[in-house]
Amino acid sequence: VSNNLRGDVPEKLGLDYNSLKSVNPKIVCAHLTAYGRSGSRSNCPGFDYLMQAEAGYFALTGEPDSPPTRMGLSIVDLMTGLGLAYSVAIGILSARETGMGRDMDISLFDTALFNLCYPGTWYLNAGVNQQREPRSGHPSLVPCALYTTKDGWIYIMCNKEKFWPALCDAIGRAEWAEDPRFATFADRLGNRMLLQDLLDLELRHKSTAEWLEIFAGSVPAAPLNDVKSALDNPFVAERGLIQTLNLEGHGDIRLIDTPIKSGVTTPSKPAPTLGEQTDELLNEIGVSDKRRATLKANGVI
Repeated sequence: VSNNLRGDVPEKLGLDYNSLKSVNPKIVCAHLTAYGRSGSRSNCPGFDYLMQAEAGYFALTGEPDSPPTRMGLSIVDLMTGLGLAYSVAIGILSARETGMGRDMDISLFDTALFNLCYPGTWYLNAGVNQQREPRSGHPSLVPCALYTTKDGWIYIMCNKEKFWPALCDAIGRAEWAEDPRFATFADRLGNRMLLQDLLDLELRHKSTAEWLEIFAGSVPAAPLNDVKSALDNPFVAERGLIQTLNLEGHGDIRLIDTPIKSGVTTPSKPAPTLGEQTDELLNEIGVSDKRRATLKANGVI
C-alpha cells in the first residue's frame, strides 16, 4: 500500500501497518510525505522548491554574486520517488523472509537533507560552510568549471591530478604542468581566478566541438547544452535513450527511456490509466462483481 499523503493523514485513513496488518501481516505500507509522519511538521504540506530552499540547495547553486538559485529540475521530487521505490523493495523482501510487513517512511525534507552529501559532512565535521563558486566551479578541485570557447562554453573537469598535465598538453601549454602556481590541486585552488583567465584565453582559439574532439578520451569535458541540444545529441540516439509509445487518445509519444540497462526488453506499453486495472486486481483478490458494483456506486473505486 503506497501513498503520498500529508504525514498525519495515512493513520487517520487506516492506511498504516497497524491498521492493515490484521488483513495480511506481510503487508508493506509505504508513505511518501513532505516532512515525515512524526514531528511538529507532520501535518504541513510541502513541495520540492521549499525543500531546496530549506536544505541549502539555493545557497549552493548559481554564481556567487547572483540571488540564491534553485536547481533547474524538481530534483528532490525525483530523488524521493526513487527512495520510495527502494523502500517498497526493501519492505517486500523483508516481509518475504520474516513474514512481517512494516511501515516504510520517506519524506521530501529528509531526502533533501540526506543528499547534501559531502557539503553536509564537511560542515558537521570541519565547520566548512560551502559557498557558491564562479562558473559552477567545484569547491576544491581546479580546473573544474565552465570556460569560454570560440563559440560558447565548455565544462572541463580535471578531478584527478593526471588530467591536469593531459589538459596542458592538449591545449599546447605543456609548461603549465610544471608551473609552481599550478603544480597541485592546492596550488591551483589558490590561483583559481588566474587559471580561469589563462584557460579562457587559450580555449577561445577553437570552438567547443573542436576542443571536445581534441580532448576525447584524455580530458573529461562536456558541451554546455540546453534541453533541445541535449536531446538532439547524436550520442543519445546511439545509446537508444528515446522511446516511442502509443498512448490512447494521443497517438505516438516520444519519451526518455529508462537509464537502467538489464539485457531485458524495455517495457513497450504506457503505464495503466487511473483505474484501468481496478477490476482485474479486485477480481484477483476475490472481490465479487456485486461488491465491486457497490464500491463503484459509493465512489470508493
